[in-house]
Amino acid sequence: MSPDLDPVPGLDPVSRLVLDEAGVGPDGPPGDVLVVDDVGGALCRGVLVAGGRPLAWVDDLREARAAAAAGADLVGRPAPAALVLGRLPAALSALDDLAEQVAAVAPPGVRLVLGGRVKHMTRSQNEVLARHFAEVSASLGRQKSRVLHASGPLRTATPHWPRERVLDHPALGAPLTVRSHGRVFAEGRLDAGTRLLLAAMDRADLPPGDALDWGSGAGVVAAWLARRGRTTRAVDVSAAAVASTAATAAANGLTVEVTQAVGLEPVPERSLDLLVSNPPFHVGPAKDSTPTLDLIDTAASRLRPGGELWLVWNAHLPYLPRLRHAVGPTEVVSRDRSYLVTRSRLR
Repeated sequence: MSPDLDPVPGLDPVSRLVLDEAGVGPDGPPGDVLVVDDVGGALCRGVLVAGGRPLAWVDDLREARAAAAAGADLVGRPAPAALVLGRLPAALSALDDLAEQVAAVAPPGVRLVLGGRVKHMTRSQNEVLARHFAEVSASLGRQKSRVLHASGPLRTATPHWPRERVLDHPALGAPLTVRSHGRVFAEGRLDAGTRLLLAAMDRADLPPGDALDWGSGAGVVAAWLARRGRTTRAVDVSAAAVASTAATAAANGLTVEVTQAVGLEPVPERSLDLLVSNPPFHVGPAKDSTPTLDLIDTAASRLRPGGELWLVWNAHLPYLPRLRHAVGPTEVVSRDRSYLVTRSRLR
């Protein structure tokens, strides 16, 4: 690490290695630097200290806000910068989508430098990058972190993302066309938790009225709700998920109001009759139930009298006491070896 970057706050081992491997220091980088999926604004601060201009392309709204607070300019799509820095996404589909979009606009001499923790890295990541860049190599490890370098962008005639697939399962009621980006959970498939949730809801007498799909992902649950004639909204912290949910609704001729937001920020109090979620318990590769616990704690203020919160979650998570305390009477309406579906009624 260059001594000039030592004072930069929030430089975890991955960020330090990315900046070092990219040669970010007193003599560079010049001009604009595209920063992808920064964490806590660390890479953006490093670029600023070195005299560059960080352009932050960040999927998670929480991290986008952190990048903006660090002084970065936010961009909604990759900018054609000669240097691209970032964190390796957890999913190979997310890496493929990211690399394809960067390669499509990058100048011929672009350098892509992506870092991660060694325990989360695989040889398959190199292979994914090689679909979109002519040269791919790995750095030496340092502090249990490593960097992948890519250069020589290969542009595809037809973009692969977003992908369109038709899902056909009894839980859906009818075939559903799903359009999803690579950064979306369960990209292109109906995951087991959502199947269990929809099957349980299909058997239930649900309250009529306005519904919200929180953490909407590819928009499967939102589409299920809208197909049943409900006024349906969807919220997700991910820009890719918001785009995917909107695309899935459009592909099926459905109307869903979709918003990128943290938690239930844009949802007015006492505006919902039904709140449904297959919530995350990871933020990136790390396990983190905080967003779901925040949802449980704020759900009651958004539900109308008689409103219900339906969740599907991993059976080992300790949500039941929190649901009963924060929302009201809660029953387990379905379960299998991995998941529980709960129905909470506003007290």
